[in-house]
Amino acid sequence: MERPASTKNHVQVISRAAAIMRALEGESAGLSLGQIAERVGLARSTVQRIVAALEAEKLVMAASPNGRVRLGPTILRLAASVRTDFAAFARPFIVRLSHELRETVDLSSVRKDHLVFIDQVIGPQRLRTVSAVGDSFPLYCTANGKAYLSMLDDLGVERLIGRAYEKRTPKTLTRLDALLADLKSSRKTGVAFDREEHTLGICAAGVCLHDPLGNAVAISVPVPAQRFHDHEQKIAERLVAAKRAMEREMTAAAA
Repeated sequence: MERPASTKNHVQVISRAAAIMRALEGESAGLSLGQIAERVGLARSTVQRIVAALEAEKLVMAASPNGRVRLGPTILRLAASVRTDFAAFARPFIVRLSHELRETVDLSSVRKDHLVFIDQVIGPQRLRTVSAVGDSFPLYCTANGKAYLSMLDDLGVERLIGRAYEKRTPKTLTRLDALLADLKSSRKTGVAFDREEHTLGICAAGVCLHDPLGNAVAISVPVPAQRFHDHEQKIAERLVAAKRAMEREMTAAAA
């Protein structure tokens, strides 16, 4: 059944407001109305009306006296709440995955061109890998980072991280063409790998999904290289299964 015109208009306004708030993500100095209009492909007058409504709800706020705006306290508070709630939601899944694999499992959140660890379950093995919650890592040489990059198209990858990268180890992929070739496999399987590209002696597999607000989050399993290769397929399979289980539960909760 076709939606009434008024419903379509309301949906369009919400979609445009969401696009404007996404354009402001990470812009601590704010953007002008003209810059926002260019990024979201809307007329400046339309952007001005929507920004005024968002400002009334404190979803955006003035960033400077000359008309630049940035995300406001309401959206920042909501986003922080969702991140905390999602970590709590994801916790049973990563605990189960760690028990199944007997390995450490990390949960990270993508923040523009890097990711931040937001939770971790440490595996029982004597030889294991551990990173502190709150640590940040690059996208191009980590399994969880590459899992996110594989969800972008080639141009999106280049725009986000450029064409050349710091060499962390002799195995780091430092050029865009090599990275894109590696991402082709990840796009097919949904699983990305770090084969000692970030740290010598440590490999990892990772998958990426979106939380209820559409923020990218990743699950990864880091393993000492000497143990990784024999268990790579099982780790990948269990990661995909965990991701699908989380997505099913989020879909059911939203229904």
